[in-house]
Amino acid sequence: MNKIQKVLIANRGEIALRILRACKELGIQTVAVYSTADKDLKHVLLADEAVCIGPHPSTDSYLNIPALISAAEVTHADAIHPGYGFLSESADFAQRVEESGFIFIGPRADNIRVMGDKVAAIEAMQESGVPCVPGSDGGLGDDTIENTELARNIGFPIIIKASGGGGGRGMRVVEKEEDLLGSVELTKTEALNFFGNPEVYMEKFLTTPRHIEIQVLADEHGNAVHLGERDCSMQRRHQKVVEEAPAPGITSELRNKIGSVCANACKAINYRGAGTFEFLFENNEFYFIEMNTRVQVEHPVTEMITGVDIVREQIMIADGQELSFTQDDIKIKGYAVECRINAEDPNNFMPSPGKITQYHVAGGLGVRVDSHIYNGYTVPPHYDSMIGKLITFADTRIGAIIKMQSALDEMIIDGIKTNIPLQARIMNDEVFQKGGMNIHYLEKMLGESH
Repeated sequence: MNKIQKVLIANRGEIALRILRACKELGIQTVAVYSTADKDLKHVLLADEAVCIGPHPSTDSYLNIPALISAAEVTHADAIHPGYGFLSESADFAQRVEESGFIFIGPRADNIRVMGDKVAAIEAMQESGVPCVPGSDGGLGDDTIENTELARNIGFPIIIKASGGGGGRGMRVVEKEEDLLGSVELTKTEALNFFGNPEVYMEKFLTTPRHIEIQVLADEHGNAVHLGERDCSMQRRHQKVVEEAPAPGITSELRNKIGSVCANACKAINYRGAGTFEFLFENNEFYFIEMNTRVQVEHPVTEMITGVDIVREQIMIADGQELSFTQDDIKIKGYAVECRINAEDPNNFMPSPGKITQYHVAGGLGVRVDSHIYNGYTVPPHYDSMIGKLITFADTRIGAIIKMQSALDEMIIDGIKTNIPLQARIMNDEVFQKGGMNIHYLEKMLGESH
């Protein structure tokens, strides 16, 4: 490594520990930041230095840009890794980091800004040749006749989405024409209230799509590669529950075709770092929905089937180095499945914070656990309920599922409730075992269809 000798990890939990491990392997010193509720986090105990940046509310700690910059200054860090969530997709944060003289381990601020605006992102992707969902190709105006005609041309059902939306908010499905104009106005109001931006756009509503995403890596020297696809269709209320790679039923020809399009788009927009192109996939066609400009929760399944350490590559790219491999070097081997382990009631999904009284981790060949918890650790009530990820790898997809069934049986987390019983139920589900479910399947399986 050259420029980066010390990294401040601007996050918490399992991803902070994941970043710390990558830094250690590269011989880079680490600075952990933590809220008052997180002083006993594993990565805080393992880091070379640790700085408390405020009380438990995220707004006063992990989302507090001045506190994070100050922590980097006082510890003489060279770079800041944002992980996922919190400020990882904040263009303002990336800009402030760079303006303060630090390296942001992620894309440039202008990339984050464009991709954070759904309308701008779709326009950029269309220019780059990425297939998009048929829609308004931009924000909707106030001309009701024009909007009605547009919807007719696209064909009902359609979906109205907030340009600055995310997390399942700011969306409204319209089944018939008479509901269109009222739905547009409602979504505009919701968009303004939630995201501070009233702009909305219109897309064809795909009824039974799968959620397929393409992992990419690009350096600042014009090199970009894709690492294949993940299937993230097992979702509940727009939140991913199980992820797998490669996706069932995607041929190598289809993978290489869409992967090449995504890699070329990275070159076209001068992208730097790790990123993920998210698609809806229906009738053997890909439709771009958004790009995530960060490392993702589900990155381990891609690492397992490609052998590429995505977090390590993020750091090396930020250091100014070229990718250490080409597209021809990427070989997809085997199958990987990831179950998100959440501290929540498996029946009603209510968070279940508290002290872990007994913890036994699953193990064995092809079993990976990414988690920050330990025996005696207290899960705080203030943050996301995910406390770890259980990943299995095998030569076949059913082999990875069988291995996951065994790993879930073996994993013990007492003192709090977890969703392990739900994950076991999914792994035992005959339809899941066949593969290729659409994004509505899990809610249907749970009896939550709307």
